[in-house]
Amino acid sequence: MSSAEKNGEMIVLHAVKKIYNLGAEDVHALDGVDLNIKRNEYISIMGPSGLGKSTLVNVIGCLDTPSEGTYIFENELVHEMDDNQLASIRNRKIGFVFQTFNLLSKLTALRNVELPLIYANVPREERMEYAETALGKVGLTDRMKHKPNEMSGGQRQRVAIARALVTNPSIILADEPTGNLDSKSGEEIMSIFDSLHESGNTIILVTHERYIAEHANRTIHLLDGKIRTDELNHVKNK
Repeated sequence: MSSAEKNGEMIVLHAVKKIYNLGAEDVHALDGVDLNIKRNEYISIMGPSGLGKSTLVNVIGCLDTPSEGTYIFENELVHEMDDNQLASIRNRKIGFVFQTFNLLSKLTALRNVELPLIYANVPREERMEYAETALGKVGLTDRMKHKPNEMSGGQRQRVAIARALVTNPSIILADEPTGNLDSKSGEEIMSIFDSLHESGNTIILVTHERYIAEHANRTIHLLDGKIRTDELNHVKNK
């Protein structure tokens, strides 16, 4: 058993840098990030646009690899992986929820949620069972046969959350999940994330809004490619 596993750490980033070459200039999107995330943590990531937040999310989500440093995810050396290996990690271990929902307009909610299971070669009967269960967890049992244009923004985001859940991922990575919603729908979505965390899910949430970040137990502030603060949320933890 590795030292990370002994400490209950699911994700370990050490001295991570991401450097982009823009002509004659090197841009350090990440500049020596150290970050440990334990299983069943609920973390929010905040920071101005263009100063490291999206790059950190891409690295954690295995959409990109560090230029320097190490990234270990459940004892797998992500920083050494090629594109096919990264895709395997994403498909097996990460459930993504995006601001823009990313649903296929011609498919029903049930079919949208089923898609990751098709890519994972899960038999059809099992796919239907798992997709129905995931939609039930987000309160959409009565909307399974509806298409995205027949649902509200909040309902579409619930479908996206169900799609992220259906493969039973190690983490749920939510990038501005309330950004396209009104405040009431946003709070309803956050209550779902709260419930998922209470059920044992590990959640990493990206947001610009302090009141959204405070749903998490811990908030990380990024600036100029560095973690400036990493602190517990007293509102949530009191």
